[in-house]
Amino acid sequence: MSLYPGDEPHDATQAAVQAFWESRLSQRSKQEGTTGGEARSGAHMNGVRDLVADIFVDAGMPASSIVYEPYLPGYYRARKRWDMAVQYKGSLVAALEFKSQVGSVAKNINNRFEEALGTSTDTWAAQTKNFAFGEVPPWLGYVFVLEETEETERAGRDLRSLFPVDQTFIGMSPNQRYQEMISRFVGDNVYQAGWFITTQWHGDGVSYAEPLVTASGRSFQVAVQGRVNLVRSMLD
Repeated sequence: MSLYPGDEPHDATQAAVQAFWESRLSQRSKQEGTTGGEARSGAHMNGVRDLVADIFVDAGMPASSIVYEPYLPGYYRARKRWDMAVQYKGSLVAALEFKSQVGSVAKNINNRFEEALGTSTDTWAAQTKNFAFGEVPPWLGYVFVLEETEETERAGRDLRSLFPVDQTFIGMSPNQRYQEMISRFVGDNVYQAGWFITTQWHGDGVSYAEPLVTASGRSFQVAVQGRVNLVRSMLD
């Protein structure tokens, strides 16, 4: 699958982001007057998730290898439910998380960091300590969609702490902090691939951007192809 087919105005990523917004707005209208309903529902990420599933299929994985919301073993906890996994001939080709942030960025940004780091750490510990996934080690992917607002672009608050913080973070906006997080995750092999999308709903349309070159749709697609090629070379 080509994520960016020539000069067509609605590429595959655009369609997935459009579905993201349409689902969120639909959830919001259905759940007005309730507390947290929109945040609890994960259906808004289904378009992005299905696009990633198609990328794996186009890379050479059978459609039957895609598993949604599977439990995988951990080390510090018994198991964790991932958003998607790809299993081929008894081996874990990939495990993927799909997360988003729309509003309340300052309130939730650290929760997203801690959740993402904990999930990967636990999964890799299960492999190194218990050999949970066998001869083929895990390959973890992290896909994140961020609504771009004034809040996400505003320079960060005071970062004073008991000991000096990493100077890289001084003055960063939430958007930049998310980019730095995913860049370090991929660079340090915490996650083996990332995809970071920013988006805006304009009322009469949707736009998106991929500001992090190491976690763009293209780099993610190349990483998936490389992983599939490696696993098939080992198992076929």
